Amino acid sequence: MTDARTGPVAGTDKPGFDRGLLPPMLLGSVLNPINSTIIAVALVPIGRALGAPASQTAWLVSALYLATSLGQPVVGRLIDVFGPRRLFLLSTGLVGVAGVVGALAPDLGVLIGARVLLGFGTCAGYPAAMALVRSEADRTGRDSPGGVLTALAVANQTIAVVGPLLGGLLIAVGGWRATFALNVPLAVAAVLLGLLRLPKAEPADGPARRGSLAARLDLPGMGLFAAMLVSLLLFLMNLHLRDWYLLALSAAAGAAFAVRELRAATPFIDLRVLGGNTPLLATYGRALVAYVVAYSFLYGFTQWTEEGFGLTPFHAGLAQIPMFLLAIGVSVVSGRSTSVRGKLLLGAVGQITACVVILMLGGDSPLWMLLLVALIFGVPQGLNNLALQNSVYFQADPERTASSAGLLRTFAYIGSMVASSATAASFGQHADTGGLHRLAWVMLGAGVLYLLLTLFDRTLGRAAGTATRASR
Repeated sequence: MTDARTGPVAGTDKPGFDRGLLPPMLLGSVLNPINSTIIAVALVPIGRALGAPASQTAWLVSALYLATSLGQPVVGRLIDVFGPRRLFLLSTGLVGVAGVVGALAPDLGVLIGARVLLGFGTCAGYPAAMALVRSEADRTGRDSPGGVLTALAVANQTIAVVGPLLGGLLIAVGGWRATFALNVPLAVAAVLLGLLRLPKAEPADGPARRGSLAARLDLPGMGLFAAMLVSLLLFLMNLHLRDWYLLALSAAAGAAFAVRELRAATPFIDLRVLGGNTPLLATYGRALVAYVVAYSFLYGFTQWTEEGFGLTPFHAGLAQIPMFLLAIGVSVVSGRSTSVRGKLLLGAVGQITACVVILMLGGDSPLWMLLLVALIFGVPQGLNNLALQNSVYFQADPERTASSAGLLRTFAYIGSMVASSATAASFGQHADTGGLHRLAWVMLGAGVLYLLLTLFDRTLGRAAGTATRASR
């Protein structure tokens, strides 16, 4: 895989995970969450600077997720076929270009374009990391790299929660354009680390890597998948019955996609395998509803703390420090445990509890209540992502680890699109307390559904069981 190797694991004759891969893995995987979260405190300053209401600046959120939802499984499939190095370098380089475009953008339209570039540019980091974890597990014979998976989850949780605070600091020092310019040094560092640390060798031969290039990539399948997903996400961006044709187009493209994939020799997404993998499908469903709650809080609550409560962008980010501290602590403490059901149930209860407290907030609420909400949200922030990530790793077909990881992010981003649309519909022109309460009811409904999907899922023990057997 790579020339750098670690010594045998203590007490065994098996080699250890190549720790030299961790820096590019971690940095590449956090490029997306840092751009997902840092924008939360920048929406209001951007709107004021460019004269755009909240309903229009919401496109800055939606544009990134539209691009990433489409790009993650596509890039993941390319990584499964060609290996992670080239895709990682190309994508992270695009992040730097997007940073320059965003920092110099003269209007909202160009800024939205920069967010689209960021969405595609940040597609490779997480699937590449999961592919590297899988290939190292195959090389070392240790198929339960709990510490590495936990490091990925903790890194993503850290960035996801510290993002608003970092964004507030950058805005205070250099204005909202600094939140885009940050991508330039991050991209340079990621490209350099990728050149130095990622393996140059092609991945081992397998069923997905034989035949013509067109057959291996299934370009028609990718095109139909794109048509289906883009139509659906455009509908979710601005929910209205007048746009019913988008749903019809999405359904038609979805039907054609299913027919194509069931007939393809090397499908983009193997629907036969996926359809028979009930645990993995249930994990994707849980990811969707979990992220409706998580991103509604991230964007909606943060906007309200600025417009409805009167905090500055920096202080709005500072108010989320309790969530940051507790989420990291929870991830580290629970990371070595193979239990999935317990993490998911506790995460669901944490989401529901936080939503109930939000319904009690008002413009004259004491500051400690805002901090309490952030603290409660630290529990699901620390548990849900870790449990979902571990589930996919052990439930997915090993030949499709990267594309399966990409699909997890796609379902999460569909949830984020629902959250973005719900936030825009709840707030309208201003992020006031009435809008926050309307959004909280949407979040509460999604949180209850997440709890029910976990309570009645009889397959949850399989991921933990697989992990336990693999570690023996």
